[in-house]
Amino acid sequence: MNESPTLSELTQQLIEFRDARDWRQFHSLKDLILSLSLEASELLELSQWKSETDFEAEALEEPMQQRLREECADVLLYLLLITERTGIDLQQAAADKIKANGVKYPVSKSHGTSLKYDKL
Repeated sequence: MNESPTLSELTQQLIEFRDARDWRQFHSLKDLILSLSLEASELLELSQWKSETDFEAEALEEPMQQRLREECADVLLYLLLITERTGIDLQQAAADKIKANGVKYPVSKSHGTSLKYDKL
């Protein structure tokens, strides 16, 4: 079984793919962010008109598994292009965000509730 590539390795593969096709010219920061939003909407569309229960069950089976993999990958790839373009360390940003959310949502106040931090 092959090891999954790191985010850094994926980013490098993506940049090589992009540059071999001379596509950087089409990848302004604004357009990358728009594209990320469009891909996230395609992911969302997979659940449209389905009950939560039906969608949860369908998500575990082919061909929905394949469609979910593809749309999640598209979202990740645009996110990698955005973070590469802006010099953001995505892994560090995610770790920082989890830590900040821990402060905003302490277990003692947020356990079992969906209230936003300013309502706790």
